[in-house]
Amino acid sequence: MTSFLLLAQAHQGWLTTRLLAVFTGDAEWVLWLLAVMSVVSIAVMLERGIYFSTRSLPDSDGVLLKLAKGEIDAVKTAVESRAGMEAAVLREGLSAIEKGPDTVEEIVNATLARERPRYERFLSILGTLGSNTPFIGLFGTVLGIIKAFKDLGASGAQGSEVQASVMAGISEALVATAVGLAVAIPAVIGYNILQRNVKNTAARATALGHALVGHLRATGK
Repeated sequence: MTSFLLLAQAHQGWLTTRLLAVFTGDAEWVLWLLAVMSVVSIAVMLERGIYFSTRSLPDSDGVLLKLAKGEIDAVKTAVESRAGMEAAVLREGLSAIEKGPDTVEEIVNATLARERPRYERFLSILGTLGSNTPFIGLFGTVLGIIKAFKDLGASGAQGSEVQASVMAGISEALVATAVGLAVAIPAVIGYNILQRNVKNTAARATALGHALVGHLRATGK
């Protein structure tokens, strides 16, 4: 077997030799990279979760009902000290009531366009991690398998030793794939939940804005 490997190496081109020298090194750096990505993923999910929880309108249905009844002063009080998309839409729309419903509608749309990107901030990081960490883990596995076979060839093992060495090397290499999946799955779940939260918040803010405009048009203001 050793003579076969030596013969194969003799026929390798310059580029193959150089690539083997690169890819047969220690692949533990892939695991460290995945560990860093896992920390980033968790940090983004926690930061976005806190951001959403501190910028929500607790009783948006109640505020919508107040708008339907024309209780403008009560709506102003409900959103006066609140942060977030829903409160911003109503607060800025109410500040332009005297300019008419058409102007209020434009302000509502502009506020929605301004606020939504703030809610979507960092979500692309989660999406990227969720879609790419499995491939990074697979890359680490491939590097580990290459190194295992190279070490096997250099050791000159024979018989049952070959099988034992190959299985041990492959089992260690597969750890990278497992870690990649362990990072990707929570990232994908978190991304989907947060995206759903953004859509729901935008939908509620849009409904409140339309309700305000509808009230103004109905009352002829």
